[in-house]
Amino acid sequence: MSGIHKSPFHGYSAEFDEHRLYNRGDSTKFIDWKLYAKTDKLYTKKYEDETNLRCHFILDNSSSMHYPNVDDFNLDKCSKYTFSSISILALINILLKQNDAFGLSLFSNQIDFNISEKSSYNQLQIISNTLEEHFKNRNSARTTDTLKSLHYIAEHLKRRSLVFIFSDMFQNESQSKNVFEALRHLKYNKHQVILFHTTDFNKEIDFDFSEIPRRFVDVESQRKIDLYPEQVKEDYQSLAKSFKSELLQKCRQYQIKYVDADINKGFEKVILTYLLEKQNF
Repeated sequence: MSGIHKSPFHGYSAEFDEHRLYNRGDSTKFIDWKLYAKTDKLYTKKYEDETNLRCHFILDNSSSMHYPNVDDFNLDKCSKYTFSSISILALINILLKQNDAFGLSLFSNQIDFNISEKSSYNQLQIISNTLEEHFKNRNSARTTDTLKSLHYIAEHLKRRSLVFIFSDMFQNESQSKNVFEALRHLKYNKHQVILFHTTDFNKEIDFDFSEIPRRFVDVESQRKIDLYPEQVKEDYQSLAKSFKSELLQKCRQYQIKYVDADINKGFEKVILTYLLEKQNF
């Protein structure tokens, strides 16, 4: 059948996952004859390990990822969270058509959700519902513990996978020194790790605000500060540039693919990155 990769794990007892309609040219080995007797239709048993490619998506669900505030999943106006969610669902649809396995982890100051890799429409539905549920139930005081979360995920990813991380990488200073140790943990089992550094570039990097006085609120700590944006813009841009430069340098050091994902630039870069990384996997 077109799109299915022959698994190298001959003799491996794969977990039975679901049925699919028999297509002309498919092997008759896995036809479920009992189901045929009940339905008068030919179905084959589908197994988890009928694929060479496994992808695991890791999505930062902290409050900062829900900036800017949006009311729904809208392609024209995204928060960092909805941009990441739509990107993940688009990639999952590609994976599903190729019968490749996919899983998802959501994290904030804890693991909010984790599901191992499978290839099924039921898995897609679970992930889609989960992403929507966490969007609807977002709150404005959810902090980030990237270090603990990534270590947990690394320990539970047993099979070599393509790992896609969507995060703004905002964390407190004490954590930032150790986050890349957790990312290196992900590389331990030869996972191929891609970081989509997800930002609203105009606001969070370029600090493009009008000259009128504004109140800025930290969405995680709820601390407030009143200021004229123009008074701090140059210093802010310098710090933001240094932050991105250090992040890129660390990614190169640990052989992690860094991708600048601006939520205002559409989804093309995410899709193209996936297609290129899949070829190199």
